[in-house]
Amino acid sequence: MKTSKKDAELLIEKLGLKPLPLEGGYFRETYRSDRKMAESGLGSQKSVSTCIYFLLSSDTFSAFHRLPSDEIWHFYAGDPVELFVINQDGKLQVNILSASLIDGTAPQAVVHGGCWQAACLAEGGSFALLGCTVAPAFDFADYEHGKRDELLFSYPTYSKEILKLTRSE
Repeated sequence: MKTSKKDAELLIEKLGLKPLPLEGGYFRETYRSDRKMAESGLGSQKSVSTCIYFLLSSDTFSAFHRLPSDEIWHFYAGDPVELFVINQDGKLQVNILSASLIDGTAPQAVVHGGCWQAACLAEGGSFALLGCTVAPAFDFADYEHGKRDELLFSYPTYSKEILKLTRSE
């Protein structure tokens, strides 16, 4: 099925998605666990997990960011997505998320806490509907936005990807 910008607009409306600040794309939280867990050393309580719908369109991308929690990406519909992860050892891994299950693609990928991550549609794509599950739960206070200059300094080998998936500040 050929996807279109109109399909993306329809999904944004039907699912009640809103622009995701800083990171990019569109989202809506669909689940936040009522179960709480103590945060290590902080004495505060945090939900066990959260889940969102996340949509990338041809004019958006998920900018480099990192979270302290693990995040699982789920592919639901649309065009393939390139998920870039700079692991804690400094190596870049590119996961292709799609429903086709050919040529090394998969409908899920895990990004471990503390790793830089960013995502965009594969070349020529119109949109992709994804889900992201974060455990322990996502909190905007935990979100660390990747600063272009700092990432370029730390990972000069990946300058092409960093320039593509960060915003000038």
